[in-house]
Amino acid sequence: MNIHLPWITALKWQFRSTLESRRNKYRMRHSPDRGKVFCIGLNKTGTTSWTLAMKNLGYVVGSETKATMYFDDWARGDFHRIIEYCRHEGEAFQDIPFSLPATFREMDRAFPGSKFVLTIRESPEQWYRSIIRFHSKSCSASGNVPPTLTDLLSATYWRKGFLAEYCRKVLGTPADDPYDRQIVLDFYRTYNQGVQDYFAGRPDSLLVINVAKNGEHNRLTRFLGVPPGSDDFPWENKT
Repeated sequence: MNIHLPWITALKWQFRSTLESRRNKYRMRHSPDRGKVFCIGLNKTGTTSWTLAMKNLGYVVGSETKATMYFDDWARGDFHRIIEYCRHEGEAFQDIPFSLPATFREMDRAFPGSKFVLTIRESPEQWYRSIIRFHSKSCSASGNVPPTLTDLLSATYWRKGFLAEYCRKVLGTPADDPYDRQIVLDFYRTYNQGVQDYFAGRPDSLLVINVAKNGEHNRLTRFLGVPPGSDDFPWENKT
């Protein structure tokens, strides 16, 4: 029988975070200074495949487990710990809090000359379906697609109720309809457009890619100024 107690989930995240943090700090001490690379595409836009590609290219990728724990800092608009984490524990970063609005601006100010990669899907609709599938999987006990607010409040992904916070604080959806289709689609479009507007006229700073397309991996390596690898991205975390 599987028993998912909130405190057990928290301990697992903390243990994993500590191990990854120690490993990355050690690797950073023995890594050349190549600057920072931030994947600022929204979650479920191929960021797992991007992460594996960056590891294959030899980059020290920051611990997603630890970075997610800075969600509350982001919600308060406090980026101090996030910046310190980036300074000492990695060269490349993705997902929360880097996939959240405003973070890319703060990272650009804190780390001048950094590279930013905006991962996108074929369409907003494709991303909408993907985020619902992922959240539904995280609330698998209910079987509801999409999950209800009750499901989200009970889910123990990272910590109990986190997915409900994500919908409210990031997607901006109401409690009685956490996956309001129009609001979520508008959020996707507005976020991506805001990123591109911010970096307008700075082609050396921002690359927009769809990791599912052929040739995008080579575009990434050219953007980073590193030797080319595979033609295509590794396909990971298929949902």
